[in-house]
Amino acid sequence: MVATRTGSYRPPVMGTTHAVSTGHYLASAAGMRILESGGNAIDAGVAAGICLNVLLPEMCGFGGVAPIMVYIAEEDRVVSLNGVGTWPRKASVDYFMSEHGGIIPSGMPRVVVPVAAGAWLTALEMWGTKSFAEIVESALGLARDGFVLHFTGEAGMAGVVEASKDWPSSMKVFAPAGRSIRFGERFTQPDLATTFEKLIAAEKSQSSISREAGIRAARAEFYRGGIGEQIAQFVQREGGLLDQDDMANFEVEVENTVAGSFGEYEIVACGPWSQGPVLAETLQILRPDDFRGVEHNSVEYIHLVTEALKLAFADRDAFVGDPKFVDVPIDGLTSAEFAKARRAEIDPNRAAPEMPMHGNPWRFEGRSQPDSWRYEHPSALPVAAEMDTSYACAVDRWGNAFSATPSDGAGGSPIVPGLGFVPSNRGAQSWLDKRHPSAVEGGKRPRLTPNPAIAFRDGKLMMPFGTPGGDSQPQSMTQVFLNMAVNGMNVQAAVEAPRFQSASFPNSFYPHSYRPGVLQLEGAIDSHVADGLSKLGHRVEWIQTYDAGTGAVCAVDAGQGDGVMSAGADMRRESYAIGR
Repeated sequence: MVATRTGSYRPPVMGTTHAVSTGHYLASAAGMRILESGGNAIDAGVAAGICLNVLLPEMCGFGGVAPIMVYIAEEDRVVSLNGVGTWPRKASVDYFMSEHGGIIPSGMPRVVVPVAAGAWLTALEMWGTKSFAEIVESALGLARDGFVLHFTGEAGMAGVVEASKDWPSSMKVFAPAGRSIRFGERFTQPDLATTFEKLIAAEKSQSSISREAGIRAARAEFYRGGIGEQIAQFVQREGGLLDQDDMANFEVEVENTVAGSFGEYEIVACGPWSQGPVLAETLQILRPDDFRGVEHNSVEYIHLVTEALKLAFADRDAFVGDPKFVDVPIDGLTSAEFAKARRAEIDPNRAAPEMPMHGNPWRFEGRSQPDSWRYEHPSALPVAAEMDTSYACAVDRWGNAFSATPSDGAGGSPIVPGLGFVPSNRGAQSWLDKRHPSAVEGGKRPRLTPNPAIAFRDGKLMMPFGTPGGDSQPQSMTQVFLNMAVNGMNVQAAVEAPRFQSASFPNSFYPHSYRPGVLQLEGAIDSHVADGLSKLGHRVEWIQTYDAGTGAVCAVDAGQGDGVMSAGADMRRESYAIGR
């Protein structure tokens, strides 16, 4: 194994007390204020996450999705909140075939139950220590008083305005002067501020009973009160399926996690309602011995990691979907024996020309393929893919960790008038093929790309980590983890190192672009490496150095011993880390 140490443009942020790293510097500052005032990692993570909903509406929203993972140090336990809403009860493949010509169009037809608000509030109630009013103070100020738009925001805002031309409620917010808001200009969201104030008022009505009762009252206002009614009525009026019963009957739930091992490391991820199993399976397919004597980002290195990812994505496409509706062989998919069998399929001298065939995880659970499973291998579909999302993580002085990946940008559905946020358009990550495990079905959750994770070393907390970037998420997270675990990089160098990503599988966003054999390389990767990969059969495409499409990984490394921690934040977007 070759230990390498690449340089970085930023130093890792060091500390001994607490640290936070998120997709925007003002969100990180908000999380740090909470930690400095005595809050724990969950308080800080929720505060930062809601700030991201204000600061990056083109990437994530208060009415979007927010899968959350929490490590509770006192109990030595990892828990997960699903953080993704269900399809309305009336949704079906047949509905989209008959009413929308066999497509999932943008706008209200793809709206599912909004869940980010519920996920933030549930995490705060269950594991936080502060009130919602205290937690949302920074986000409320940013929405009411505004903030100066940054480079990524300017580019994203232009895209949102282009997608929202026919939605007056969105144009009022994102193009108040008849054009998109530009870099260096102040951006305010008064309606979103009013929504926060309504939730604070609902909390206050019950806070004399207990902190938890107040937070539950705020959540009830969002789903069963006036805010929920406004959401449902607007969606119905604009031709969507979501109704008040869908809102009122929804609950954020604690979910089982999945785990994969890599030598002395264990990586815990969200369950099969997300693409978390891809990360776990990939790292189990790979082994520490695979990298002995292999140079970082060499031909051999990139080929091996890419082929392992292809296998895991093939199994994702064939088996992963909402486990309440789909018989997911998750024990088989995450077993070491299955990973070993899949590893044997990697040809060190030849790239798989397309997405490999799925494996047979059923036999590693001691059972046969069920009759209900009717998946068919897809054909190529070279079209453009969507991208959104942000990320936040924190570690506190007590050793708790928070990891969350909020998403659902404002370009996929219109803003609810008076509320200042869009209802979740995550239906875009479903299929109209009834044989697919993530096919549209009433009450079912779309398979979610956002997948926060937490890594452990020798049974002790190593780091919460995650990234935006759609299907690049498990790819970038795998590379950052290997940069640290195999190549000895510090956390900041690990997130800055050049990346590669495969497109050789169906993209999660409708219409599910699939470009067999394509391997994208950031510009900092050596051209001789690209030549070598081409000779192995990879269809190499160059993307820019520090390409935002490869994500923006953030992490807090708490596994250095002696109470020392360090935080890293990806310069591919406006990510920043703070610690003390």
